[in-house]
Amino acid sequence: MKSISSRDNVLFKQLKKLTNSARERRDCGKTLLDGMHLLEAYRASGAVAEWVVIADSALQQTEIQVFLQQIGSWPVLTIADSLFAEISPVDTPTGILAMIAIAPVAVPQNNDFVLLLEDIQDPGNVGAILRSAAAAGVSTAYLSTACADVWSPKVLRSAMGAHFSLAMVERADLAQVAEQFSGKVLATVPDAEQSIYALDLTGSVALLVGNEGAGLSAELQAYANACVHIPMQPAMESLNVAAATSVCLFERVRQCLA
Repeated sequence: MKSISSRDNVLFKQLKKLTNSARERRDCGKTLLDGMHLLEAYRASGAVAEWVVIADSALQQTEIQVFLQQIGSWPVLTIADSLFAEISPVDTPTGILAMIAIAPVAVPQNNDFVLLLEDIQDPGNVGAILRSAAAAGVSTAYLSTACADVWSPKVLRSAMGAHFSLAMVERADLAQVAEQFSGKVLATVPDAEQSIYALDLTGSVALLVGNEGAGLSAELQAYANACVHIPMQPAMESLNVAAATSVCLFERVRQCLA
């Protein structure tokens, strides 16, 4: 078990950059997982962390002690509480995080339920959408260049482990993906005439979801076989994008289970 007590340590500097810089995460192909839930989900996926980092004061927590017994030969780093607070992505540090390599994307061969996200910029929305997508059985999520960094700590926390059960393609050419998709391509548009509940969503489905404010671009709408809306009370103009996406995804699940 290695220990760090200085801000001048090379590994500490790298951890701090990974917390704060999307460019650093992209350039070195690594990110940080914060908290036991994410670390447990990562371990359950069969992957191995490059480092587990634990604040000195958290070493005696029973949950962390049990986890350390379970991970075998994973490298473990202990760090002073003051330094851990500097690399923790949350205001109230959990006491444990891990540095992991971002695995190459492997798009499933049976890629018949996909989600295309255009310019979803809020990390919390992106994470919540990915969480719903994984729960609904989406095989691949494609994200445009202007979407929030999918491997950022905020997205990871909101997704609650979805990253390890869902293929995610960042900086994707959504128009090309939609054009080449062999099944139904549905565009979510608030003023569309058709209700999501009126369509047959069984079989291969690609769902297009647009930006929180601007919605889905006309360019992407042009690739859709149908534009759909979610019926709601007249006094409400729209739903949060994560909530709306979840409604659409689970309507497909309901139909497939019926």
